[in-house]
Amino acid sequence: MKQILRRQDISAILIAGPTASGKSALALEMARDLGGEIVNADSMQVYSVLDRLTARPDQQDLALAPHHLYGHVSPETAYSTGLWLDQATQTIAGIRARGALPVVVGGTGLYFRALTGGLSDMPVIPDPIRNELRARLESEGVEALHAELFRLDPDMGARLRPADRQRILRALEVVVATGQSITRFQGRGGVQIVDPRTAHCVVIEPDRAQLHARINQRFEKMVEQGALDEVRKLMSLNVPPQHPGMKAIGVSQLADYLAGRQSLDQAVELASTATRQYAKRQMTWFRNQLDEQWERVHPKVG
Repeated sequence: MKQILRRQDISAILIAGPTASGKSALALEMARDLGGEIVNADSMQVYSVLDRLTARPDQQDLALAPHHLYGHVSPETAYSTGLWLDQATQTIAGIRARGALPVVVGGTGLYFRALTGGLSDMPVIPDPIRNELRARLESEGVEALHAELFRLDPDMGARLRPADRQRILRALEVVVATGQSITRFQGRGGVQIVDPRTAHCVVIEPDRAQLHARINQRFEKMVEQGALDEVRKLMSLNVPPQHPGMKAIGVSQLADYLAGRQSLDQAVELASTATRQYAKRQMTWFRNQLDEQWERVHPKVG
């Protein structure tokens, strides 16, 4: 790839791929070759504290090229795609102003869709509203929130199944925050920050057996490098379990080990299994949602 790419021919580089597929290494190589700065597009790597557990670039990689939007959000913050897009927009504008090439890399498909204008122009939900409704979902159950949605937005309440937790929560967040139905925002395309027609778009599709082997090895290495200390620190913050930062793979498994509910070997196996399942979901999403403008590459994952 690097032999045929010329900096003047492209507006950005987008690299998507499942966890542990080597996409960060590819991004670093291309950033160094083409005068780029790397922008994170992984929803878990935005959180502080979880350095090793989310496989963020280490200090050696950070020294080789500028990196942005890594570890800059407290786990106590209810981060969202909308917030990421706002920050990525400003970051990419700054990179271009410096005459550098934005290299966006990650495994969160919705971030790439938002960046290329493919998401509805949804309002940003204030943290107090988001936190209160998520806490109520856990304490009162989805039925109570569905009833409230029915009262505030009858059409959307009738449209959604009572058990559809995430869509009910999202619709209720929007109507509480704006006083308008989520249907008013759906279908309104967002601003296109990166045009995929002028960008070099790559999606990594590794061999599944090789990827699974790497996932298993990588989680064991995470534990050796301090993942347990990260989970201890995270638990000391008393972050509500419904917050996205608490859903990073490995947090619940290692927390159970620290609490004496299972052995370390069991925790590592369960976390590795969850990571493999997550990688499968990512690969399915990329296969079904990223069109022919994305080049498919099939590297060996060692």
